[in-house]
Amino acid sequence: MKKTALITGASRGIGRAMAEAFAAAGYDLMLTCLHSMEELKKLGRKLEDSHTVSCRCFAVDSGDCEAVAALFSQINQLDVLVNNAGIAHMGLLQDMTPQQWHRIMATHLDGCFYTCRHAIPLMLAQRGGHILNISSIWGNVGASMEVAYSAAKGGVNSFTRALAKELAPSHIQVNAIACGVIDTDMNRCLSEEELEILRQEIPADRLGTPQEVAALALQLVQAPEYLTGQIITLDGGLG
Repeated sequence: MKKTALITGASRGIGRAMAEAFAAAGYDLMLTCLHSMEELKKLGRKLEDSHTVSCRCFAVDSGDCEAVAALFSQINQLDVLVNNAGIAHMGLLQDMTPQQWHRIMATHLDGCFYTCRHAIPLMLAQRGGHILNISSIWGNVGASMEVAYSAAKGGVNSFTRALAKELAPSHIQVNAIACGVIDTDMNRCLSEEELEILRQEIPADRLGTPQEVAALALQLVQAPEYLTGQIITLDGGLG
């Protein structure tokens, strides 16, 4: 039986690159997005045509408990869960509304809880699995003007470490990738000047690519079982 992977936030950027990488590796896919369903369906058809895999696409708000429950009611086997869905918010904390704060937390942190609580029983039934959370270096060190995002990703990192300890006896690996500055739409809110300043601070002298994150994700779900509870930093030496 083929292995299956659920990737949230897969219509573009890192999620799209991971869908392409996992399809090329032979995984049947379940992909979610919130707003770009037509784009996601086109990706699904492309992956099915290019690789001998199935690809099911769902419109799901990862921060909505009932929506995630409805998604998992359609899933009966799962080998890999990739929590990638994310949103950005830049601005001074005192200008942030409670609604904006809760939205950041729901998407990044609540979403991990909702998907994992449904995925774990499926993985327990088959005595193994992989959970991979896409985090950020700002979850390690914090970023000015991105307090909520940094706090949410810091929570994801702690969630990852704690859940890994809980699930290690059940042969379920839980890891996270703490991404540096990756060339995705999420960073399009930055000006060319701001991006150049960031680039100059990166020892690798460039932004990372979604394909590099995807390649690392694939390596992590193929890694020895003893590798669990780790926050792997992928930042070109910035940290």
